Amino acid sequence: MNPYEIIRKYYTEGSELYKILVSHSKLVETKALEIAEKHPELNLDKNFIAESSMLHDIGIFLCNSTSIQCFGTRNYVEHGYLGAEILRKEGYPLHALVCERHTGVGLSIERIISGNLPVPRRDMKPVSPEEIVICYADKFFSKSTLKTQHSLEYITEHLRKYNEADVVVFLEWHYRFR
Repeated sequence: MNPYEIIRKYYTEGSELYKILVSHSKLVETKALEIAEKHPELNLDKNFIAESSMLHDIGIFLCNSTSIQCFGTRNYVEHGYLGAEILRKEGYPLHALVCERHTGVGLSIERIISGNLPVPRRDMKPVSPEEIVICYADKFFSKSTLKTQHSLEYITEHLRKYNEADVVVFLEWHYRFR
């Protein structure tokens, strides 16, 4: 599988949005693969990590987030499950799970219901070690501030705005992967 071939089906190569998506995804891929190298005891599938890191945000073009050149009609929180639908259609159901499960530190069914989030009513938290590593790595990079790696303090403060429990999960991952 070539993630770039899939990306080019939905994004115009050379466009600003293409550049933002690919730049962000490469940063996530690099960090996730660094974790895989640093932790051979986890026996992570590095090829799957590389592919899924590149595709985890494939659904952003469907959302409205003008600061990163997304002019779709959906809420940004929907990009994960929308990307999962794309990858399922492309024949990659395991990669689709990474899309669906990477928002924040994952979205629990309770959080979806209590927040009345416009996403399917199902648990969307990372399960496999590869999903967790990609979700963790993604928190260090924003599509609006490319090339800047966020500090631990920045990430925890950002997560705290949504849910203190997310901070706890992220810090558990941090101490496991550092």
